[in-house]
Amino acid sequence: MKKNFLFTSESVAEGHPDRVCDTISDAVVDHFLQQDPYSHVVIECALSKGIVFIAARFASKAAVDIPEVARRVVGEIGYRKDDFNAAECTVVTSLTAQPLDRRYEWDDRSLTDKELDRITVLNQITQFGYACRQTPDLMPFPITVANRLAHQLTQARTSKAIAYLSPDCTTQVGVEFEDGAPRRIHSITLIAGYQGGGQVDAAELRSDLVKHVIEPVFQGEALRPDDRTDLFINPRGPFAKSGPAAHSGMTGRKTASDTYGGFARNAGSALSGKDPCRIDRVGAYAARYAAKNVVAARLAEECEVQLSYTIGQARPVSIEVRTFGTSTVAEDLIERRLEECIDFRMGAIIRDFGLRHLPSRHKAGFYRRLPAHGHMGASFTELPWERIDKADQLR
Repeated sequence: MKKNFLFTSESVAEGHPDRVCDTISDAVVDHFLQQDPYSHVVIECALSKGIVFIAARFASKAAVDIPEVARRVVGEIGYRKDDFNAAECTVVTSLTAQPLDRRYEWDDRSLTDKELDRITVLNQITQFGYACRQTPDLMPFPITVANRLAHQLTQARTSKAIAYLSPDCTTQVGVEFEDGAPRRIHSITLIAGYQGGGQVDAAELRSDLVKHVIEPVFQGEALRPDDRTDLFINPRGPFAKSGPAAHSGMTGRKTASDTYGGFARNAGSALSGKDPCRIDRVGAYAARYAAKNVVAARLAEECEVQLSYTIGQARPVSIEVRTFGTSTVAEDLIERRLEECIDFRMGAIIRDFGLRHLPSRHKAGFYRRLPAHGHMGASFTELPWERIDKADQLR
């Protein structure tokens, strides 16, 4: 396999229109599950200048003011009224209330093995999970840095260190690999919108971003930009307009930055806007959990786990493990150990991660914070699928 290469990943800040749609979708999911943890709900969102469109299908005992949730999310992100007015924007909804018998109303903590077998998936999907030793949280280095830069852009704006920044910013990081390991930061691109109507000098913007974004992200890091690192700041010129006033957004269009930055495969299916009974969401978490525990167990330096589910079945119809020549034992042995140690049935995933009850345990909601803080790796809290509690058993 090729060991010396250049790889680039990108991420977006919380005000990017696609990310706003993900956050609105997951905020609605949180509200449903907080009132009724057995809710079955799928939310999709699109937005453009002055308008938010939400399509919702749900079977639930909860009563959720969906337009109000959307306005609150937009307001908290922090657009100025001239760019996106949360109070006055038009919110259009298409709501489909489904019969309550569509809910999976069972206490996952007391299910028998036979009962778990009767909880079958509602759609087919092949999902992928990945882990490697490039970072302490066993994530690919390029997307980890791209996400950190996106988070720091938000921090610089909300702390007023760079008060003129728009919530809509994007990042891109190119990394040179030698012998399969990250060795050098090749390039960094920051696309920074700004709001308020004023003009910002290019030199001032560059200085501010280096001081308040790039330097904090790489502080104390052994691998950091050097004199040859290309730094691109708004290479096409200033972005006087950003956010929904400049481009539209839609739920599920940032699956690469939600997962592994393109370094490993993902199914392409949106993670946000779905309750825990959607296997295309929770299957991604289970696959990541499996891959991370394999790497934590030192059975491989990197690992990709593929889980395939089909309609009407409780278990995956196939499990495939790839270690790209880095494993210390045979891949088929790793597959067998995973099946022995981890229950990949949908009901068991929901039970073992406590997925239905997480929104009630976090006052500000749980799922709504994942798009901006990360579905995988280090996030705003300890994610249950990021545990490595199966490593000893696998080993």
